[in-house]
Amino acid sequence: MAKKQKDAQETKKENKQNPVESKPIDPIQEQLERLPKDVQDKIKELKIKLDKYKDEVLKKFDKYIMGISLLPPPKPKEGEQINKDRVDLFILVDDRDSQKMSKLELKDKLAAIMENIAKENDKNIFPQTIILSELWQNCYDGKSEMLALVAMGAPLFDRGMLQAIKIAEIHKNMVLKKFEKYIVSYVLAGSLTQGKATPTSDIDVWIVIDDTDVKKMTRAELKDKLRAIIIGMGLDAGDMTGIRNKLNIQVYILTDFWDSLREANPIIYTLLRDGVPFYDRGIFMPWKQLLRMGKIKPSPESIDMFMHSGEQMIQRVRARIKEIGMEDTYYAILTPSQAAIMMHGVAPPTPRETPDVMEEMFVKKLKLLEPKWIEILRKNIQIRKELEHGTKKDLSGKEVDELLQDAEDYLQRVKKLFGQIEEIKEKDTMLHVYETIITMIRDCLRMEGVEKVSDVEIIKVFEQELVHTGRIPEKFLRILNEVIKAKKDYDANKLTRADVQNVKKNANELIKFIVEYMQRKRGRELERARIRVKHGNRYGEVLLFDDVAFIIHDKDQEEKEISKAPIEKDGGLGTTQKSSLEELEQYLAKVEIPPKVFIKQPIFEDLKNIFGKDVEILLNY
Repeated sequence: MAKKQKDAQETKKENKQNPVESKPIDPIQEQLERLPKDVQDKIKELKIKLDKYKDEVLKKFDKYIMGISLLPPPKPKEGEQINKDRVDLFILVDDRDSQKMSKLELKDKLAAIMENIAKENDKNIFPQTIILSELWQNCYDGKSEMLALVAMGAPLFDRGMLQAIKIAEIHKNMVLKKFEKYIVSYVLAGSLTQGKATPTSDIDVWIVIDDTDVKKMTRAELKDKLRAIIIGMGLDAGDMTGIRNKLNIQVYILTDFWDSLREANPIIYTLLRDGVPFYDRGIFMPWKQLLRMGKIKPSPESIDMFMHSGEQMIQRVRARIKEIGMEDTYYAILTPSQAAIMMHGVAPPTPRETPDVMEEMFVKKLKLLEPKWIEILRKNIQIRKELEHGTKKDLSGKEVDELLQDAEDYLQRVKKLFGQIEEIKEKDTMLHVYETIITMIRDCLRMEGVEKVSDVEIIKVFEQELVHTGRIPEKFLRILNEVIKAKKDYDANKLTRADVQNVKKNANELIKFIVEYMQRKRGRELERARIRVKHGNRYGEVLLFDDVAFIIHDKDQEEKEISKAPIEKDGGLGTTQKSSLEELEQYLAKVEIPPKVFIKQPIFEDLKNIFGKDVEILLNY
């Protein structure tokens, strides 16, 4: 039993890896359960007949059968009695290997055999056998009836060709319905046109758009606009048919297509040689015939261009190999090295200085890195220098391999170095967090009139002055206790990485709250020193301190004009000087705002001189 299960699993795995040989899912079965029971019974009976017929055909001609599809019943001729039991099938046969007989003889022979197998199974089964070359010839002749049949059919067996034709035909009709006057050709291309279809094959189509009479937009705009809509229609066609293969759509404008043809572009030559037109306004097929006749030939300029392209490619390869040594591997190990230096808190040095800084910092001082890695870095920088200055002309393949291997090994080691630095920085972070919080709490207490608090008393005073008075929520007292405990664990070397992250997270919340608290309090104090004025359509401010005043000329200006002036003994303003927002912020950070600010008469005259005679002082602004 176990062996059977194992065999089944292996078979399933093989089928998944080789979709060409696996049996496709029966599309009829998917819809069967949605139908009324009497219809289900009839379809099940029909399905048994069709499966039997299909299996016999595949048994006899397996590798030649590309697809078998159930067709809708044909429209009866006038006076002809309708056969309600009639079942029409479309059978597509691969005739690429036909050598012993002509393609017409092959088709007639196969059609007769298919009909005999049908009669032996059920006289109401009518197979229509089509060889692939006949299908394509119909397309070359501008006849699309067979394509329409395939599009309407429901596949019973398909190696990929039927679904490709179906989605391409439906997409073509969608495109023509909307843009027929612009469409020159709609062509199926790629391996499908050679009969090499599989259920997972990409479906390549290309469309040529006539841009010779464009007036309302540029040719590029026309191409981009139509291309976006046409690709969107491809997605819609996939949804409609349930065919999930990738529909690759290439859109060309006619003028570009013609230029590529004259320049002997190999892609365009291949499209003309192998492409099968699903729609053509009389341009594609004449070009295809001219190509077959040898009438479309590359110009001497194109031949010369292609002759020299090989040399150009070799030169490009050499330049690319050289670039690997000069740029790619160089920056691959230089920039992470500088990142490690920055991570340790040092500004990045120049490339030439980087090995020395790495050696001094991580090898000698911290003993985190082995000397051999510095040698790799130096070697890489030296090679780049030699290539740049021309003392080294080229890199050999062996040298490139060594550079790449060294770079990969170096990057792995630097990643480990990042972890080592991070561990050191986390401990330093803990110390920084502790010192930041203690300093901020002291500043906060100083604003409340409490001076000189020792580390031992800071929790008690914080609780009495700020928490019990309702100024700061009690949860921040718990966070402060956590930070101080973490500092003790740090001193005892008991601090884990998880502890650091947890304390850092909570400490940031406490720091943010204290900053906002001090800013609000500072803002209320600052209001006492602020005079708001209106001059014309603009609003300004004057901030009065003990010995200096800062003037903001226009509050709404993005880059504010700020000046300052000394405050004279009579309360007036001295000579104004140009200042900046940075200078104002620095002054506010260190100045103690006086509890009361008096405005004396001389300042009113000074405000007129600064802002103009129409200045107004605003109250309750």
